Amino acid sequence: MTKSRKTNAKPDREHDNERVIAQNRKARHLYEVLDTLECGIVLVGSEVKSLRNGRLSLDEAYGRVRDGEVWLVGCDIQEYSYAHRMNHDPRRPRKLLMHRREIRKFACQAYEKNLTLVPLKMYFKEGRAKVLLGLCRGRKLYDKREAKKKQTMQREMDRAMRRS
Repeated sequence: MTKSRKTNAKPDREHDNERVIAQNRKARHLYEVLDTLECGIVLVGSEVKSLRNGRLSLDEAYGRVRDGEVWLVGCDIQEYSYAHRMNHDPRRPRKLLMHRREIRKFACQAYEKNLTLVPLKMYFKEGRAKVLLGLCRGRKLYDKREAKKKQTMQREMDRAMRRS
């Protein structure tokens, strides 16, 4: 007699339950990403509806530590067209949800080592909006050129491998 067991195992791949809203592709070019952290974000209803429509820009956004809290500044979530009076300010600072120890470790490290907190992507995970925040160091012009060369060489090697 065998018993069947139900397991509530999560899927192997981490991104199975993620729906990406927007990515900050320019950040990977301008900055060297040293570390990343997933954090929640405080939003109002019209912002969530606008995000579900994909109306978001992370190009000029960055993280700022103020009074022991981390804020996302410069993120542009466009107004939701059907909200009328109850609409939100598109470029208001938004609070990021992190544990105190994460704020101490991650955000204060940025302050001490003169690094930048950059949002790399925003996505819905299990129905909740999340931000992938990166601890980044700015690249010099020659670093950008070198990274571009490496990327081009890797692409050519991959193409050659596929042909043979």
